[in-house]
Amino acid sequence: MANRIHPSVLNANLASLDGEIRRIPSSAGIHIDVMDNHFVPNLTLGLPVVECLRNNHRDAFLDVHLMIENADVHAPAYAELGCESVTFHLEASHAPIRTARQIRSLGSRASIGLRPQTPIEPLGDIITEFDMVLIMTVDPGFGGQKFLDGMLGKIRRTREIVKNSGQEIWIQVDGGVSESTIEQVADAGADVFVAGSAVFRADDPDAMVRSLKDLADARCAGH
Repeated sequence: MANRIHPSVLNANLASLDGEIRRIPSSAGIHIDVMDNHFVPNLTLGLPVVECLRNNHRDAFLDVHLMIENADVHAPAYAELGCESVTFHLEASHAPIRTARQIRSLGSRASIGLRPQTPIEPLGDIITEFDMVLIMTVDPGFGGQKFLDGMLGKIRRTREIVKNSGQEIWIQVDGGVSESTIEQVADAGADVFVAGSAVFRADDPDAMVRSLKDLADARCAGH
């Protein structure tokens, strides 16, 4: 599949989200981090704000990343809003297959997220229940952190599991993605890249989105 850049609005001006989203027309999706101050030590926006963004940006691909407890209870509501992709964390789910199937039944892509310390291997036998796997390459909760190089091996193992499944399952990487790291992440096998501070701290956020896409595409073209 084609590489996708999903800028994270966690690093945008949260008081002007509509305007910030309009600054990145070249992005393939908008990554929205929902945090509850329990699963991670940070509190961001929730369902009402995501609903407003859905209403105001009907043509945008909304990629919601739930870093919340009780994911099995709350995740389907974001699919009901019409978000194109809903990611919930394996560590916050007691019934990941059931939750993924419910999200899919509501018309959204179901994605499973993993903290850095959570291995990918236990998902090997159920990987086809998900449309995307999100590999966190920083400890979740805050933007602007440094990329964890140790996660490259995990991305490679995930790519091998996905390849063996015979299904088209996206591999997303979130944390420390920038012009200096995206090539090695693409080389390891990721195809969806979440970039927050790299995009919204740039002088021209949309130019940065295009630059990141070009770097990922160039690395993949060399394979």
